[in-house]
Amino acid sequence: MSVAAPAARAARAAPRSLREQLELLRREGELVTVEAEVDAWLEIAEIHRRVIAAGGPALLFRRVRGKPWPVVTNLFGTRKRVELAFGTRPESFLRELVRLADHALPPTLGKLWGARSFLARAARVGLSHRRRGPVREVVERPPGLSRLPALTSWKEDGGPFLTLPLVSTRSPSSGKPNLGIYRCQIHDDRTSGIHWQIGKGGGFHHHEAEARGEGLEVAVMLGGPPALVLAAIAPLPEDVPELLLASLVLGERLPLVASPTGSIPLAAEAEFALVGRVPPRVRRPEGPFGDHYGYYSLAHDYPVIEVEALVRRREPIFPATVVGKPRQEDFFLGDHLQEMLSPLFPLVMPSVRALWSYGETGYHALSAAVVKDRYAREAMVSAFRILGEGQLSLTKFLLVTDRSLDLRDFPRVLEHVLARARPETDLYVFSNLSMDTLDYTGPEVNKGSKGVLLGLGEPVGRRSPASSRPPTSRRPRRRSSATTSSTVARSSSTRA
Repeated sequence: MSVAAPAARAARAAPRSLREQLELLRREGELVTVEAEVDAWLEIAEIHRRVIAAGGPALLFRRVRGKPWPVVTNLFGTRKRVELAFGTRPESFLRELVRLADHALPPTLGKLWGARSFLARAARVGLSHRRRGPVREVVERPPGLSRLPALTSWKEDGGPFLTLPLVSTRSPSSGKPNLGIYRCQIHDDRTSGIHWQIGKGGGFHHHEAEARGEGLEVAVMLGGPPALVLAAIAPLPEDVPELLLASLVLGERLPLVASPTGSIPLAAEAEFALVGRVPPRVRRPEGPFGDHYGYYSLAHDYPVIEVEALVRRREPIFPATVVGKPRQEDFFLGDHLQEMLSPLFPLVMPSVRALWSYGETGYHALSAAVVKDRYAREAMVSAFRILGEGQLSLTKFLLVTDRSLDLRDFPRVLEHVLARARPETDLYVFSNLSMDTLDYTGPEVNKGSKGVLLGLGEPVGRRSPASSRPPTSRRPRRRSSATTSSTVARSSSTRA
């Protein structure tokens, strides 16, 4: 009997480029073309915010004042558009992977035969290196970055920013790649900032290069398969290449082409690529920036990219997004990513049955988990595991229960946990820790505290006296008969 049960719905392919994505959105009635001239300084962002608040379509701005190229925003601003962008292949693939882990180990010929469909799909995951690709149609030196229609989204922003940059780097020591979305502020025609936060792969690569006194090669791509966006924001383990996840989403090998000036390959279907280096020990003020927590992240010194060439299509389209107080596009992306990866949580963390982070708080600020609690305080083992897992380590507050709940229903989760928690025994606060760079609630940048609240078992009022006591490993001290008698006498006298 096959261990790979048929998927609940037929696998649907993901678009292989931004052009395919836009065409799909047109067919679905999810794209509006704006022919009126608009400004990349504040105006596009304000239009975008009003449209996304109304649940409106993606927006293609054909005429951007003073800029040679059009801008597209709101590509992922509804659940439907996210599902159109990424298809259903990765979800069904990961569920099959978990089923195989549960039922196909140790492998036998019969089990492998039953999993043949899954193995065939796995064989299509990878990279394809090509000699030519649309992204290399034009190579401009010097790059002229001020011509890019990068958005200034809020009045106090430090300048125009690339808000959907796909930043590709390699470890100077191991050569392992990383792909992440790190905002880039355009400083001038040849220089941009690079906002590497703590705990991010690109930042680790830069730290390695600086320790060696070397510059770090970097390629910043814009556009291409939307699968690249999902892969870039996914909280994958440090050594798992994001490009492989992009290939999985596509359901085929991801096409790459050689860079005209460096060694980092470019996505063949990208619209733009900024190719250059991050010099060691060079910093420049970056920000402020109106961010997804709903307030400005302030100006701080960050590394810079010295851009050597602007590589692009002949008639490129510039993709952008706008962040701010939820819900914006990143809310729909984050929820989709959690749904897609949720089958893997019990596989990676066996004692964690379910996990959810809340986009309304910016994700890192608040999470909840359903865990196993088979002995006293086993739940804290799971809490520590969650807080030590990749980007989940940036979680500020974690609610934990051992009862099955729909974690997306936050009011119910909070009520459930509070009914079972005793602050004196079930609330844990850990101070003087590293925090999300964008979290300004601590005493200084990158530092602050975390909290865990346990809501286990029955509600406090229904617990037996024994179960409500905090656990202890000390054995009770035996009292002498004289002590016991005097205690009884004092108790009797008090009652009298």
